[in-house]
Amino acid sequence: MGTQGNHHQIDNIEFNVADIARSKAFYGQVFGWTFVDYGPGYTEFRDGRLAGGFTTDGPVRAGGPLVILYSSDLEATLGKVTAAGAVISKDTFEFPGGRRFHFIDPDGYELAVWTAVTDA
Repeated sequence: MGTQGNHHQIDNIEFNVADIARSKAFYGQVFGWTFVDYGPGYTEFRDGRLAGGFTTDGPVRAGGPLVILYSSDLEATLGKVTAAGAVISKDTFEFPGGRRFHFIDPDGYELAVWTAVTDA
């Protein structure tokens, strides 16, 4: 999640994986994705159009990857998400270059919203 996205648009997709090296080898070989490592538990991928990540930070789960949206005002978006009835599944936390939170939508899907941290 190295570059700032567009407000309220899907910006990133994150896969929980059991083995980052194995996932990099598979997607690199099959689809030609490129990778940037951010420590032992996270690797960003780029497919030429979309960015995403492989992480070992959570369990591998059926149902697909984590969809991540960008917000230029994380607190306002958090307020809208909770006002609309979503359940916050992971409170706002910091990571290198940004902050994000996770929520469960009315159908039970988990999504995340992030914002870039800029030097003031």
